[in-house]
Amino acid sequence: MVMSPSLWKGAEIPEWLGPPFFFFGLRSPEADFESARAVIVPAPYDGTTTFRSGTREGPRAILAASRELELYDEETETEAFRQGIATMDELAVNVASPREMVNHVRQAGEYVLAAGKLPVLLGGEHLLSLGMIEALGARHGTFTILHLDAHADLRCSYQGSPYSNACVMYQALQHASLVQVGIRAITREEHQLVGERGIPCFLAYHLWRDPSLWERVVPLLGPRVYISVDLDVFDPSFMPAVGTPEPGGLAWYDVLRLLRQVCSQKQVLGFDVMELLPHPPHVATDIMAARLVYKLLTYIFLDNQH
Repeated sequence: MVMSPSLWKGAEIPEWLGPPFFFFGLRSPEADFESARAVIVPAPYDGTTTFRSGTREGPRAILAASRELELYDEETETEAFRQGIATMDELAVNVASPREMVNHVRQAGEYVLAAGKLPVLLGGEHLLSLGMIEALGARHGTFTILHLDAHADLRCSYQGSPYSNACVMYQALQHASLVQVGIRAITREEHQLVGERGIPCFLAYHLWRDPSLWERVVPLLGPRVYISVDLDVFDPSFMPAVGTPEPGGLAWYDVLRLLRQVCSQKQVLGFDVMELLPHPPHVATDIMAARLVYKLLTYIFLDNQH
C-alpha cells in the first residue's frame, strides 16, 4: 500500500522536542521502519473533545517524555527497544470532518499492518481509535477490543454526530467484540445497551469492592485482542492530565497486572494510548503515559527478548 503524502503533517519539529522525533529518541537501526517490530503512529487531533481541549498535544508530549525513560525494564529484565520501535510522522489534521480524520488513521493503520508491524496509536482524542480498529477488522476479521476507560463511550450519537469520542466504542461494535474495564461514567442508555448486547463491563466500583473480578477479564477476551487505553481510566490523583477526569479510577499496578496477563495469553494485534492532555511543566503524567506505552511493548515482545 502506498501512503498518500496528504496524510502526513510535515510540521516543523519544535525546539523543545528536538531531533530525532522518535519514541525514546531512538536512531538506526532500532528506529528503522523496515526492521522494527512496532510502529508508533502519532495522531494530534481533538476536534470532537467533549470537555477540555488540548489532547492534540498528547502525542508529542509522550514522545518527548519517552526520551527520559530507562531502556531497561526492571520487572521483566529485558530491553524491548532492541526489537525495533519506529515512529511515523504525525498524521495531518487539516480535515473537513471527524470521519475524514478517522479515515487518515485507518489508512496509516493499513500501511503499518501491510508491512507486518504492530501498530501503536498515540492520541489525541479517543475517536481516532476507530480508524485503527477498522484497519484491523479489514485485515484480521474477528477480534476483541479490551477497552480501558472511565467512560463507556457507547452513545450512538453526541451533539448530532455519530463520530465523537463519546461514540467511539458504539461505532467499534460493528467491527469487533468488546470488553470494558474501569468504567465509572455511563448514561442510562449506555447501561441498557451493555445489557442488551451482553457486553462485559467491569465498573471501577465493582473492581474496588471485589478485587477477584480482575481474574474474570482475560477469559472473556477472544484469542486476538486490540487494547485501547483512555488514560482517564487511571485515578486522577496521579493521572489528572486528561480531557475528562473522573474520580475513583484504577491503580497503576492493577492495570499493569491485567495487561501482562493479556499479552501473555492472547495475540495482541495492536494498541493505543489516548487522551493525554499535557500540563507543562508538570510532566509526571507525560512520563506515566510514555512508560505505559513501553510497558505494553515490553509485555508483547517478551517472548522474543531473552
